[in-house]
Amino acid sequence: MDGPEAVLQEYGRSMNTHRFEEVAPLIDGDAVFWFSDGSAHEGIAAIREAFERNWAAIRNEVYRIEDVRWLTKDDRVAVCAYRFRWEGETKEGLRSGEGRGTSVLCFQEGAWRVVHEHLSRPAR
Repeated sequence: MDGPEAVLQEYGRSMNTHRFEEVAPLIDGDAVFWFSDGSAHEGIAAIREAFERNWAAIRNEVYRIEDVRWLTKDDRVAVCAYRFRWEGETKEGLRSGEGRGTSVLCFQEGAWRVVHEHLSRPAR
């Protein structure tokens, strides 16, 4: 993968495998993720736990990143804003949701990785 755009695209694809081993290489070990439910997860172990808990609660989830807008990019840092959508099966039946996201990617040790993700509920 040669740029942050490709990494973000692969990140979205790998999330739909529901296997953290597929997602982990795209996330920095010290990353900080803030989810739309207000939870915060620091470090790869906490992020893994959050992802796996979500995948257990929403079976067969399909996650999409859409309308990506790159706010800044240089040879070391890239920041984008986007909309996300998800759908899947919960205890209550088929559910779906959407929101807004911001991701910060950094080029470190020869690879682009997500160092921060902030998801929020859609504007009302």
